[in-house]
Amino acid sequence: MNEQPETMPSITLEEVARLAGVSGMTVSRVLHDHANVSDQTRAKVQAAIATLGYVPNRLAGALATAKSRLIAVIVPSLSNIVFPEVLRGANERFGAAGYQAVIGVSDYDLAKEEEVIAAMQSWRPSGWILAGLEHTPRARQILREVRSPVVELMDIDGESIDMAVGFSNRDAGRETGRYLADMGRQRIGYVGGDLSRDLRAAKRKEGFEQGLAERGLKLQSEFTAPRSSSLLLGRAGLAQLLQSHPDLDAVYFSNDDMAVGGLMHCMATGIDVPGRLALAGFNGLEIGEALPLRLTTVKSPRHRIGELAAEQILARLAGQTPPLRQNVGYEFIAGQTT
Repeated sequence: MNEQPETMPSITLEEVARLAGVSGMTVSRVLHDHANVSDQTRAKVQAAIATLGYVPNRLAGALATAKSRLIAVIVPSLSNIVFPEVLRGANERFGAAGYQAVIGVSDYDLAKEEEVIAAMQSWRPSGWILAGLEHTPRARQILREVRSPVVELMDIDGESIDMAVGFSNRDAGRETGRYLADMGRQRIGYVGGDLSRDLRAAKRKEGFEQGLAERGLKLQSEFTAPRSSSLLLGRAGLAQLLQSHPDLDAVYFSNDDMAVGGLMHCMATGIDVPGRLALAGFNGLEIGEALPLRLTTVKSPRHRIGELAAEQILARLAGQTPPLRQNVGYEFIAGQTT
């Protein structure tokens, strides 16, 4: 179990100077890329910065005595409706408490997320919200050093830095796998985007295969592409999957966008859904409810997750001790596509 983080000051420029064996002025010159610093000294200072996880404080001057009312929120995407719904829930709580969310986008790239975290930390936000539990070692180091409240969203399958609000993606995938098998489907495939970036989708796929294994089945074939999920990718992916494996009787998609694209392919080519082919997705988006056949999917409480994340941070800032992990669960929707 995670322990309650202690309130501790961030690493200072003076500590960097001591470790590097130079003056504070020399560290400042390195940070500002001054020319009158030797390569050897510059390397020593940069090594000390990396070791300590030091991040320059841009508020150290005129705003040194001001209390930040900013909350850093870093999401993988704003084009995916999932994360705007999370943001809406969080902003409602932060706005009422007088805080302002500052948004960063990582594009499902952990290296880019690290850069965004380092840039945002220089403004000393009062709290942090991030998607998922996986981050680079450097990003985790920064967030642990600052000692600000941190909430990781949309996942509980792993170790959190501080607090976590979400659900088990593996369990969601496992339940879908068991369901398709129990519906009599025997030859099941998978269509997804870039699983090396969308790590929560990768966990769902892992759970899905576990669910099939529990019913004595295994995944027959899969299509993944190094691209973000979309309607078009779902449509093209299903077409390619069926071209090589026309005997499939069910396909699980990484999310609802992809599944809706797959259903469009079936409608365009005359494939009977669910008679000939069953389709299932994830997220519980409105578009899945508006289709002629309601999509079988798993609905995540995105707005509520955003609200709870904000409440966790506000409680910690008020000196309270909120729970370190909240499992909000999900809703399995047995639609008409299976």
